[in-house]
Amino acid sequence: MEVSTAEVFAVLSRVGVLLKQDKRLPSVVTLVAGESLATSWWSHRKAHLIFSVLSELSDHPDVLFTKLLYGKDTFVHRGLWPVFLAVATSREPWQRRNLSLQARKLLLQASRAAAPVRSSGPAVKELVSRLLVRTEEVHTESGKHEMAVETWTAWAARVGVAPVESVAEARQAIEAACQAMGASLSALPWAPVRKAVT
Repeated sequence: MEVSTAEVFAVLSRVGVLLKQDKRLPSVVTLVAGESLATSWWSHRKAHLIFSVLSELSDHPDVLFTKLLYGKDTFVHRGLWPVFLAVATSREPWQRRNLSLQARKLLLQASRAAAPVRSSGPAVKELVSRLLVRTEEVHTESGKHEMAVETWTAWAARVGVAPVESVAEARQAIEAACQAMGASLSALPWAPVRKAVT
């Protein structure tokens, strides 16, 4: 039986967060494939359907696509956006500590720009892993892939959502959603010790 985007979205609406793919935690790929995959979904018999559902979810107006759990691609439902924004825009020490010069320059450039800044490389990954910026993949005229980098404040203004006031309460809300889906607190970027899950 094939699972539709609407059915996956209903699960995301209920739990608040879903990984794109994971071997043990709830993920979009697992829901659509009907089984947990230890390898890439590209070779799965339902690859076309998986691609379609992932694309439709990424474009859904009530879905945010970011790297939240274990530094992996994570879908976040609109219901959690205000708490996510509070954490992402807090500029806490875990976000700023030991940022490379290139990452600091890119963050400043994105903060001053009227539109998303195109960039690629380690500085982008560094900022994304600390929830300091939002990115979206773009294809250049030359065929290269770059990321459109923008601040969460710019994104929030565009989609019409505001962060909650308490960062501590926001972290607790995200932690509760992650634990409810079976993820440990070490999955989150502000956790003292984070272990990658493949």
